[in-house]
Amino acid sequence: QVQLVESGGGLVQAGGSLRLSCTASGRTFSSYPMGWFRQAPGKERDFVGTINWSGGRTRYADSVKGRFTISRDNAKNTVYLQMDSLKPEDTAVYYCGAGRGPYGSDRAYEYDYWGQGTQVTVSS
Repeated sequence: QVQLVESGGGLVQAGGSLRLSCTASGRTFSSYPMGWFRQAPGKERDFVGTINWSGGRTRYADSVKGRFTISRDNAKNTVYLQMDSLKPEDTAVYYCGAGRGPYGSDRAYEYDYWGQGTQVTVSS
């Protein structure tokens, strides 16, 4: 069992930056690939990016590539999402998930555990 808690969301102006954190309980955090997804009102949960268990391999949605960076610190049981050059269309609730397999997935149903989400609002 893994419990995930996101933090770091808030209100930021377009062009600004935020760093989200997702801290896990349990001693098996380092065995999971981790993913970030986001969900805007009335829309499905969309893939943002994923990182493998060691942090050596990342993958991003085209919409955030070059602006967002995922990293992890297994000693702290934490995965991060650094978001730069934010746009109003990045406004959503952001969720982290612990997934299956070695590399992570862009499909939400392949994640077994989710955090409660943190709101990110980007004003124009």
